[in-house]
Parts: sequence; structure tokens; C-alpha cells
Amino acid sequence: MSREVRRVPANWEHPKDTSGKFIPLYASFPYTEEEVREGLEDNWLKDEPPYYGCDVMPQWTDAERTHYQMYECTSEGTPISPVIETPGLLAQWLVDNHATVFADIEATSEYWLNAIHTGCRVMAVFSRSN
Repeated sequence: MSREVRRVPANWEHPKDTSGKFIPLYASFPYTEEEVREGLEDNWLKDEPPYYGCDVMPQWTDAERTHYQMYECTSEGTPISPVIETPGLLAQWLVDNHATVFADIEATSEYWLNAIHTGCRVMAVFSRSN
């Protein structure tokens, strides 16, 4: 399970299906030219550029992306937080609402803030002790 922060407009509402569940969206188009060719040949992609049938986040300009939202990205991605104005407020929201990095593992505000500022995906890492 992993988490990633996405920059979104202040009024962004992640789309939902008819039952009210979030529709997973890739952060950006995930395939290379070669993979697109293969997908079209093997019919696992639709012949509909630019995204070939993949659900992808809108590609706003940098000026439009003024806010932050934390996403789970085990699937293509669904939000785990509301749209929030600053990295600090998002980090505090994640702590206050017991957002997890993985399973039931929570993180500190400092941990979340570092992940938000570095733009890295937050992932669980396991090690086996002998």
C-alpha cells in the first residue's frame, strides 16, 4: 500500500461512481509508447488517444493546482483526505484523522510533512528478522 500527495485546484471533487465510491484515477498517463503499442495490439487499451481508455487525473496547469490532497495509490488512486490548502494543514489532518501509511501504521505530522514536501510516495517497507 502506498500514498502520494497530488496537487489539485481548490474546488476539485474527485469523481464517484453511481454508488458513491471514488473512481480510481492514475496521477498521469502510466504507459510508454511501446506499452501503448502492445496494449493496442493485445486489446487491453482502447484506441482512444490521449489516454487510451485509462482513467487519468485532469492535467491542470501549475497555476490551477493550488491545494493538496493525499491519495492511496495501490490502485490507480483514490483520495484519503479532503482538498487542503497547505502542506502543514494536510499533514495535521492526516495525523488528526489517523491516516495510515500501511495497514494500521500511522505516522507523525513531521513524517507526513516530509513526504508532502519531497513529493515522494509513502510506502510500507518490511524486513524479516532472523
